[in-house]
Amino acid sequence: MTDEEFDACIEEILHDKKDGLHKIYSAYSTYIYVIIYDIIKNKEDAEDVTTEFFIKIWKIAGKYQTGRGHRAWLGKIAHNMAIDYIRGMKRHDSYDEIKEEKESSEEGFEAGMIEKMSIKQAISTLEDTEQKIVNMKILGQLTFQEIADILKKPIGTVSWKYRKAIEKLRRCHL
Repeated sequence: MTDEEFDACIEEILHDKKDGLHKIYSAYSTYIYVIIYDIIKNKEDAEDVTTEFFIKIWKIAGKYQTGRGHRAWLGKIAHNMAIDYIRGMKRHDSYDEIKEEKESSEEGFEAGMIEKMSIKQAISTLEDTEQKIVNMKILGQLTFQEIADILKKPIGTVSWKYRKAIEKLRRCHL
């Protein structure tokens, strides 16, 4: 979406036309989700915060200043909302999560826990930047150019780090 198209969508929102928000959602829902998920690291919570993000955009559309880069503005809001969520979140004891999973699926519990642990362990072997790149590429389905723009890194560095991360994951048999 170009800056001009985004400006037009903001104008629609300011005139209480939901079509403008729908266009922004269609163009940026994945981008916003990836930013939020990368911070929160929980699918359901990231989905909730992403939904809240678009409600917030509806409310604060009047604060947008044209010509300052709408992607950066959206990204900053998403980043701040995810950080605020983490700060406000009450930490749940991991025992409660394990107990709930066990109750919901007694038979596949052990296999599911082993699989989750293996994936988490494998991903934890990656550097922070590699984790972000893999999440954006696989979960967010972003191009290397989009990832490079978000991380403010050269596209060659991004693709190299992605290949390096995938090689590490393959060594973990994933």
